Amino acid sequence: MIDVEGLTKLYDDFTAVDQLTFKVTDGEIFGLLGPNGAGKTSTIRMLSCLISKTSGDARIGDFSIGNREDSINIRKIIGLVSENVGLYEELSAYRNLDYYGKLYGLSETQRKESIKHLLEEFDLLEFKDRPVGTFSKGMKQKVAIARALSHDPLLLFMDEPTANLDPEAAKIVRDLILKLKGEGKTIFLNTHNLDEAQRICDRVGILKTKLIAIGSPDQLKESLRKDRTVIELDEINDKILEAIRKVVSSEIEIDGKKLSIDVRNPKTENPVLIKAITSAGGNIVSVSQFSPTMEEVYLSAVRGKK
Repeated sequence: MIDVEGLTKLYDDFTAVDQLTFKVTDGEIFGLLGPNGAGKTSTIRMLSCLISKTSGDARIGDFSIGNREDSINIRKIIGLVSENVGLYEELSAYRNLDYYGKLYGLSETQRKESIKHLLEEFDLLEFKDRPVGTFSKGMKQKVAIARALSHDPLLLFMDEPTANLDPEAAKIVRDLILKLKGEGKTIFLNTHNLDEAQRICDRVGILKTKLIAIGSPDQLKESLRKDRTVIELDEINDKILEAIRKVVSSEIEIDGKKLSIDVRNPKTENPVLIKAITSAGGNIVSVSQFSPTMEEVYLSAVRGKK
């Protein structure tokens, strides 16, 4: 669905996006993570043909973002939910959707069918004649997503779709995204919400002008940090530490009476650790297992990028 090769964007002497190369497959939710100023919005704006690229290229389906005629075709098969909803607040939800349906070239019959379906889908039908300026932030975001879907696009770009929403409204939007995936839509999502990325994204790219890492949340956790086993003892001595070092190669962190050890495979390594400790006379109080969080993965990647 999306094939990006060496995509770069300069603003005068400032490099906003540097040599991005990645692919997004049909039906995938792909998340782009990164701090403010990392180039996430510039990337979406290039891919949706709102701004020009400086170099490199990207193809959406069979079309190139660098080709003027192709860019028109790209706009026909994508939907965009920007960070700012950009609705006409004095107009009703129905009239907002009708206006944008006209811009997409839908006939009156197509617009009526599409609007009715979307308002029902997003539980907005009873509010269709109310000005959107009276809506909550969550309801406005629903209308913005409905607007982006009014022409039934194959691909949906979403830039920080849950930013500034309360937890309930954010959950509604996340549920909508998962529902759209279930309907076969491909979704490209910009976010700095790590929990959101872990919950709904099939794969994640971590961006800091350059693409630092890419993979599923589980793959990134595996590649950037190992699982951690924490063993509490009633006493730690040199004999116990020597026994542990004979069976593991990773560094042992000591915090009071607790040992913290990175492990690759807890199921096979933990029993070996426990046997080594008890054979050396150690008395184990507790054993805890910790997997890396998306926050640890993200910070490890971003802080490691020079």
